[in-house]
Amino acid sequence: MTKTNSFLILLALCITHILAAQTPEERWQQSIDYTMDIKMDVDEHQFAGTQKLVYTNNSPDQLKKVFYHLYFNAFQPGSMMDIRSRTIQDADPRVKSRIEDLDKDEIGFLKIKSLKQDGEEVKYKVEGTILEVTLAKPIEPNSSVTFDMEFDGQVPLQIRRSGRQSAEGIDYSMTQWYPKLCEYDYQGWHSNPYVGREFHGVWGNFDVKITMPANYIIGATGNLVNNNEIGHGYEDVGMKPDNKNKKELTWNFKAENVHDFAWAADPDYVHDVVDVSDDLKLHFLYQDDEEIKKSWKKAQSYSVRAFKFIQTRYGKYPYNKYSIIQGGDGGMEYPMATLITGKRNLGSLVGVIVHEAMHTWFQMLMATNESLYAWMDEGFTSYASNVVMAHLFNSRASNPHDGSYRGYFYLANSGSEEPLTTHADHFKTNFAYGQASYSKGAVFLAQLEYVIGEGAFNQGMLDYYDQWHFKHPNPNDFIRVMEKRSGLELDWYKEHWVNTTNTIDYAIGDVIQSNKKTKDTELADSLSQNIGIKANVGDSKPQTTIILQKKGTMPMPLDVVVQYEDGKAIKEQTFYIPLRVMRGEKADEVKYGKRTVMPDWPWTHVFYELSIPIKYKSIMKVTIDPSERLADLDRENNVLELK
Repeated sequence: MTKTNSFLILLALCITHILAAQTPEERWQQSIDYTMDIKMDVDEHQFAGTQKLVYTNNSPDQLKKVFYHLYFNAFQPGSMMDIRSRTIQDADPRVKSRIEDLDKDEIGFLKIKSLKQDGEEVKYKVEGTILEVTLAKPIEPNSSVTFDMEFDGQVPLQIRRSGRQSAEGIDYSMTQWYPKLCEYDYQGWHSNPYVGREFHGVWGNFDVKITMPANYIIGATGNLVNNNEIGHGYEDVGMKPDNKNKKELTWNFKAENVHDFAWAADPDYVHDVVDVSDDLKLHFLYQDDEEIKKSWKKAQSYSVRAFKFIQTRYGKYPYNKYSIIQGGDGGMEYPMATLITGKRNLGSLVGVIVHEAMHTWFQMLMATNESLYAWMDEGFTSYASNVVMAHLFNSRASNPHDGSYRGYFYLANSGSEEPLTTHADHFKTNFAYGQASYSKGAVFLAQLEYVIGEGAFNQGMLDYYDQWHFKHPNPNDFIRVMEKRSGLELDWYKEHWVNTTNTIDYAIGDVIQSNKKTKDTELADSLSQNIGIKANVGDSKPQTTIILQKKGTMPMPLDVVVQYEDGKAIKEQTFYIPLRVMRGEKADEVKYGKRTVMPDWPWTHVFYELSIPIKYKSIMKVTIDPSERLADLDRENNVLELK
């Protein structure tokens, strides 16, 4: 054996070992601890801050640079967000040219005054919303360093998510507000500029002190640890806050194992606390307005029911608190909290609370790279929100995801669809991004339930939480969970639905009488047992052949239901046609009754002959996918009525 061959074999073994090591338990990820002290000047809408950041490099790589996000710098005329907002084909109506029109005292900024690594000055430069830092010394694998920073910030007029003086009169919505270290993972640095969309963060702990005038009430990520000094609805039973005659209060919030920190402040907040369980409380902070109060008070019981139900379907909430805070410009999720606009009717308010809370499970606890896989957050959240809302309002709709399907159909027929692999900031239109990430992402799950069966799917969602929360999963990780739970191969599903814009269209071509013999003993027994028709091996009684056609470019397994007359009775039978590439079949779904498993359909074949031992003359109707979980673009050719 040559030295070259020996080296190649050794390299291959090393790569195999590395790949094999990438399990939920062993995949490395960076960790971080923030200690921040912020003093707000509410007259100038500015703040001065210090930040001590302990960063642990758990990667196998030596790091010579680090990068920080400076999100507030996006709210300046000429920024990338400003230019993108004014040049994209379908501008976000919340932004448009509003950034360009900001005056100097209305813009946002984060200015770095000093930065040290383990006490030694480092070189840095600001590139828009990114701070690029050249380290004094490389950070070696499995080592930690401490960065000490002084910085100043100005809160912009509220335009997108963050800002002051919102349209509803909330003084401060403080999100993406501090210098935040960028994520470094197996794909390298993720120092993407902020141009308006998604985020990616490092798991860590936060210890944040915020000093403001004493009349302000704050809602935030984490738990308030100096309750005895604050009050304002945070005091425990028997605790008497010592804040009389104080001009300022310093609020100290701590949060463990989160990847961001958000807060909001206003002098007019009402603060309610309700129990979900002994170890979980929901905090509601909203304006002291009679109309707003009515909806927010009623929404509290719905929120409690939602959190109880969500935990049975998608995993246990791991923190002791969640805050629902009026602020922002719509609804936006953060760890242990959400900011939402408050002037809504009850249905709208509950809907946005549920949606933003569901982000906890699919972004705040999973922390996928939202910029690369926005559909794994927005789409999964939309799917689960549909399920939760149907439960809360006792909806009897056959498909609670109908709105998501309609959104996807609109996108697929628009000519503007782009693959789900498109980076969130790189979609050509806001329309394509929104419909792909939310609607097509939700259909990804709803249709997967059709592919593997409801039972395997529901258990798979719990498996996903159990195996991957706090672990930064990617699409392959999710698919492998579902493969293991269902026993089916599913790479074909991800490749078509995520990597391409291939579409589904199956049709019933014709129904003809035939005299084919039933050759498969197992099939004959199944037919006899399930529909009461004797179909012995070699039976030459007349049968019916249904010609099915794959007109679309994406293959799928099919449920085909035949309705027929049997004497004076009307019966129906489901025939299930698996795809050959699945290497198996989904289990029976209780909700949809028994079925007869037919031979596999190879995806290369355009036509399929479904031969069944039912007399042609007795057949009334043939339907492909009556549950309408198949995202078939033309459902009109899915039904053929013969009588």
